[in-house]
Amino acid sequence: MTDSRERTLKHVKAALDENAGSKALFRAAKYAVRMRGGTDAVPSGRIAELLEAADERGSLTGKEIADILDTKEMRVEYSSSWSVGGEI
Repeated sequence: MTDSRERTLKHVKAALDENAGSKALFRAAKYAVRMRGGTDAVPSGRIAELLEAADERGSLTGKEIADILDTKEMRVEYSSSWSVGGEI
């Protein structure tokens, strides 16, 4: 394995919190298919769904984006907080 591939595998394992390289690669591949689409199993991916929603609605909230991009392989959640004035 090349140094570049070893580094990439290390980063994928860390990003997905997986110890086994094969599990990390499988989850990453499933996520890529769900995002991209274009297969018999996933004809239309989440990226296309996100762009269609943006075209239809004009804009999306962070929660709406997170709901579209959320998958079993990689959870996407949105939270927001704000304050006025802050501490003195």
